[in-house]
Amino acid sequence: MTNIYQKKDWPQFYWNKEALLTPLAEVRHRQGKIVGRMEGLGFSLREEATLQTMTLEILKSNEIEGKILNADQVRSSIARRLGMEIAGLVPADRHVEGVVEMMLDATQKFDQLLTDERLFGWHSDLFPTGRSGIYKIKVGNWRLDDKGPMQVVSGSIEKEKVHFEAPAARLLESEMQQFLEWFNNNTENDPVLKAAIAHLWFVTIHPFEDGNGRIARTIADMQLARADGSSQRFYSMSAQIQKERNDYYDILEQTQKGTLDITSWLAWFFGCLNRALSTTETTLFAILQKAQFWDVHLKDNLNDRQKLMLNKLLDGFEGKLNSSKWAKICKCSSDTALRDIQHLIELGILVKDKSGGRSTSYLLVLENERNNIS
Repeated sequence: MTNIYQKKDWPQFYWNKEALLTPLAEVRHRQGKIVGRMEGLGFSLREEATLQTMTLEILKSNEIEGKILNADQVRSSIARRLGMEIAGLVPADRHVEGVVEMMLDATQKFDQLLTDERLFGWHSDLFPTGRSGIYKIKVGNWRLDDKGPMQVVSGSIEKEKVHFEAPAARLLESEMQQFLEWFNNNTENDPVLKAAIAHLWFVTIHPFEDGNGRIARTIADMQLARADGSSQRFYSMSAQIQKERNDYYDILEQTQKGTLDITSWLAWFFGCLNRALSTTETTLFAILQKAQFWDVHLKDNLNDRQKLMLNKLLDGFEGKLNSSKWAKICKCSSDTALRDIQHLIELGILVKDKSGGRSTSYLLVLENERNNIS
């Protein structure tokens, strides 16, 4: 079976416009609605939404590839680079700094040309040590075929399944020149449609020894920022792709082994993006809820530890909060943690969890729940 790039008319993609008209219109409508709502919220809330969204995007894009990053480091690195003042900033290692640098370069400078040198910089950001895991790789340049053809495989060594074999290394210069020319100059396609094509096209060329999926999703994010006309990001495509990871790989494989008719890929991409936009409504509610909380408690005499922990609770603290977790996160004694908690209980900000357990745990009281507490 030949791969899509081996077809006679590659890369002249085509699709069923009528079949995609409604799903694309739905995405564009929801996209415009969310961007419009966010623009009406004020600068600080838009900043908070961008910070949350970009943190999620970076974490999930790496998670798709099995790379787990520290969420606090990612959030802190983004905040520092955007000049945002937030509580609880932590140092970030060079791998985190690299992936954040790549994403911010793509989305904050979305209107600049995408060049091979820019892509080489992104690739170097992804692999600052020149290694992928324990393996030394070619960084900041197109891959070679000195280790054999570039293949996407799964399974154990004896039972490997080849899902896709990328173009030979000798073709990469011309393939990428053609892709970049199209990406920088094509104005015929709808901007969201172009994001879907760019993602597929780049990951099919697979020009790097590693990191192709993450860079493909970054290119799509760059194009979606162009579609929004804004460097502020309010929805995460990668977070939705991570939820639908198996379907994502399946549709990519089917398309890469199929014809130049990419209708199925585009339909999946629009559906996934639509579901990502739907999830954003929940994120938006959480941001508004957080803003309302701090408006109410702005004048409360809270120390830095309390502000740190309350923000963690508002951002979705995992598990139950107890005094030992408080002490560990805030790097304070158990007695200090208990005093902090007791003060918040007296202010009506925390309550004891009535569900019980081995140790006493505490819940945050949000304004819309306050009247329900006896």
